[in-house]
Amino acid sequence: MRALLTLEDGTTFEGWSVGVPGTTFGEVVFSTSMCGYQEMLTDPSYRGQILTLTYPLIGNYGVTDADYESSSGQAAGLVVRKLCDEPSSWRSEGSLRDFLITHGIVGIQWVDTRALTRRLRSQGVVMGAISTEFSPQELLARMQEMPSYSKVDFVSQVTSPTIHEYFNTAKDGTTCAGNTDAPVHIALLDLGVKRNIIRNLCALGCHVSVFPAHSTAEQILERTPDGIVISPGPGDPALLTSITAELAKILGRKPILGICLGHQLLALALGGKTFKLKFGHRGGNHPVKDLLTDRVYITSQNHGYAVDSDSIAGTGLEVTMINLNDYTIEGLRHKELPIFSIQYHPEASPGPHDSNYLFKRFVDMVVDNRTVR
Repeated sequence: MRALLTLEDGTTFEGWSVGVPGTTFGEVVFSTSMCGYQEMLTDPSYRGQILTLTYPLIGNYGVTDADYESSSGQAAGLVVRKLCDEPSSWRSEGSLRDFLITHGIVGIQWVDTRALTRRLRSQGVVMGAISTEFSPQELLARMQEMPSYSKVDFVSQVTSPTIHEYFNTAKDGTTCAGNTDAPVHIALLDLGVKRNIIRNLCALGCHVSVFPAHSTAEQILERTPDGIVISPGPGDPALLTSITAELAKILGRKPILGICLGHQLLALALGGKTFKLKFGHRGGNHPVKDLLTDRVYITSQNHGYAVDSDSIAGTGLEVTMINLNDYTIEGLRHKELPIFSIQYHPEASPGPHDSNYLFKRFVDMVVDNRTVR
């Protein structure tokens, strides 16, 4: 079945449908990761976005239940050069095409993804639509009626509705090395958490309580956690004023780790500002320099917003890491409080595992803080 990808400026790419027939709208972004398509499609941070993969052949190794980062597909749509219909891997439990159909994701193949990526890099990300039903003119008319990506609270769509506890092996397959008597209790604010973040914390023996995004400071603190993790998630952090206000009430009361969107919200809660990047950081090969050690890490990233470096003065924060591609902030720490944050994804999935050590650094900080108290 033929399909169209139309951007809000009228640029149209023709191709063939993959996944379910129909029409989908979203912000068109690209990722340079060469593998990990299933993890990306199930990453809540891609909610509301049409994901373009720059690697030309996608689906080679199929899909497997072990690679879900949430319970369902999250991306609004998928754009690829070519979809592999005959995956080859001992782990494969199905094809990517069947995965897209199962999760109701509209996709398109045979798009010139190099041309599309160059367009997004030079002019910035834009809203777009994939459709098997409408003409470019009809899609443009519909897009004009839709809110822009930055105007939608996607966190409310992806967060857990209730509190979940993780100890040994959870029902969703998350494996934990701790037990119900785990010495470290972590409260994790779910803005769109990936399962591998929970796995990493549990592997260090933590008891993890996952809280809905709009939990109050009192609701979190009454569970008496030893430390708090603010998860990644989708959308513009500037929209999440109520969450930022609750975070401000927790500052200084518990050790805190912020990851990606959590990193941005911590900066906002301390008086900083954020801004939208031209085309974001999405991929598994972003170089980040640790300013404290001069070591460079290759990192996994997925974000379209960043903390404004000019807004850090007077917040008590200091920059600890920078992106070597564009010198934006990748890490912060508070000069007095037990708080640090990172813009990239230490849990990877997909991506390099260079930064897994940060989870242990946080747990060690939590233990040290508890000992002092």
